[in-house]
Parts: sequence; structure tokens; C-alpha cells
Amino acid sequence: MSHLHRPFEKNHANCVDHGRKKRQDEIPMVRHSKKLPQTPPPAKERIWTGVTTPLDQHDRADVALARLSGESRSRIQQWIKEDRITLAGKPVRRRDPLPPDVTVTIRIPLDLPRQVTAEDLPLEILFEDADILIINKATGMHVHPGAGRPTGSLAAALLHHCEGHLAPGGAPDRPGIVHRLDRETTGLLVAAKNDAAHRELSRQFRDRETEKTYLAYVLGRPRGNAGTWEGPIGRHPVSRQRMAIRSRGRPAKTDWKVLGSWPGASLLELRLHTGRTHQIRVHASAASCPVAGDAIYGGVNSLTRVAKIPRQLLHAHQLSFTHPRTGEQLSFTAPPPADFTAFQSYLDES
Repeated sequence: MSHLHRPFEKNHANCVDHGRKKRQDEIPMVRHSKKLPQTPPPAKERIWTGVTTPLDQHDRADVALARLSGESRSRIQQWIKEDRITLAGKPVRRRDPLPPDVTVTIRIPLDLPRQVTAEDLPLEILFEDADILIINKATGMHVHPGAGRPTGSLAAALLHHCEGHLAPGGAPDRPGIVHRLDRETTGLLVAAKNDAAHRELSRQFRDRETEKTYLAYVLGRPRGNAGTWEGPIGRHPVSRQRMAIRSRGRPAKTDWKVLGSWPGASLLELRLHTGRTHQIRVHASAASCPVAGDAIYGGVNSLTRVAKIPRQLLHAHQLSFTHPRTGEQLSFTAPPPADFTAFQSYLDES
């Protein structure tokens, strides 16, 4: 845009200043207006802050920040390139570890494209208010879209139910999502309807202030009636689909208790101290009692085939946390699904 005042469009070469005498050798002045490039308006953004934990120093910055913020790793990597992420006020480098107890700041653009389309899918909602929803997730439903599965997710169903009003705190493909369950795992999930609720619930999960209890049928029986499984979990060295006990993995701890036992199978109650990917499934498999029906971690045998177990029998049974707005302590229970009770009936009759 020109910064010169031009009241009318006239060729300045033909304009004569009658207030002075023009010299014959004088070249008429022509004023050229150079169009300056317009500076785009600053992108609208919001500020996310968090504090690193001692566990975050075991991973690269992009991995730890994705877990800490709930954003996808690809977005974290892009924002690191754009200097949108600072650690104690200094830019973060992707491969650097994160020291503990340091404030992380992320400038998140608000014009991110939403990668989820609302879908009218069945949802079992156990509780809902202005801030949160408690869902009893069915088996076979992904929590959010992914490669090769763009539709049919819990996030899409939540968008439809809430008419698009969900917390933008997660990544664009995870509106409202605070934590996850595997596709075949059933049971309790909490979702956030606004950004303040998302931040507070994410903090509670990160700081281990929530309580999560699962039920699982496993093949065989662990030694004893109760105990604790501890073993660091990391990505499997060969199969990207699997996790494994790795010496350089992230610390993981699972309490277990036997609730019932039959020839060839047991029913366990499990409580998570950490929330690693596939944690119960990996720990149970490492203890030689894989979750029944878990084809990835060795939970399929003649018993599960004859009983026609269609999936891993793992159920998020109880969830306790503090309400993000009122501070009230909340606790929810989801009864086991039909395939759980059907397997128990089969075991009782065998």
C-alpha cells in the first residue's frame, strides 16, 4: 500500500507548478508509488504451559512434549522448527532431552485445520455436565482417527454429540480427548468440553492424581494372589505395532489382584500407577499370563478359539479424578460388557 497521499489520478509528468518558473533543463518530477508487501496479521494463538517431570528426561524433546501436551508429534516437531516452543524461555531442539521441573511454553495457533468430521455414532454416556463427559467406550472403536482409519472414531462421535463444542486443547484429530484406550479395550473414558477442563484433567493424568482400575481375563494364573509388575516399556525393536519391556524404556508399574481362577484362565483386577502404551498387555504377557484374546501379545490359544473370544478381554472398570471446575472428587464404574460375562459363563460350564 502506498504511503503517499494521491487525491486524484493524474499523470504527474503533465502537471506544471505555476508557482515557479520552470527551467528548460529541468526534468519534470514523477512520483512513483512503490507497493510495499503487506505484512500478514499475526496468527491467532493461545499459550499452553506445562512443567516437565523427571520421567520426561528419558525421551527426546519432541516425544516428551507430545506426551506432555497431548499434541501430535508431527505438530510438535513443526512448532519446534517455527520456534513456537520454549523451555525456561529458550528455544527447544527436537532431539534434546528435557530436564525435570522446568516450565515449557507452546504458542499454539488457533487456526489449525480440524481433522475430524462429526459422525452420528452410538455413544454410551454415563455422565455429562458443562465441562466433562464420561463415556463407556465400546469395543472396536478407535479413540481418534489415524492412518487408514479416518472415520468411526470416538472423537467423531463426541463432536456430533456436542455439536462441535469440544475442547481444542488436544491435537486437531483429538478434540476433547484427554486419555486413550486401545481399540478393542472397553470401558471408561473422560472427555473435556472446554479448554480449561482439558488442561486440568491432562495435568491430573500427567501428575498421576487419577485412579484407573481395569478388569482382564488372562491365560493361566500369575504367581500368588496379588502383586506388582514393574518393567520399563518401550517400542518393540522389530515390530512397530508392539511395545516391549526395554531397559531404556519408560518406567511402568501395574498392581494386580486375582479375583477368580479357572483351569487355564484367571480374572484379574489391575491398577495402573503409570499410563504407558499397552502397559497391562505388555506386563501380563511378560508375566506369562497374557490377556485372553490378545493376538498381538500371545493371548490366543485353543481355549480362546473354542470360547470364540473376539478381542482382548480388557475393560476399564473404574475411574476416579477431581472435577476440573468444582474440585469435587468423582468416581465412576462401568460394568463388564457382555463378552466378559459370556466368557465367565463358558469357564464356569467347562
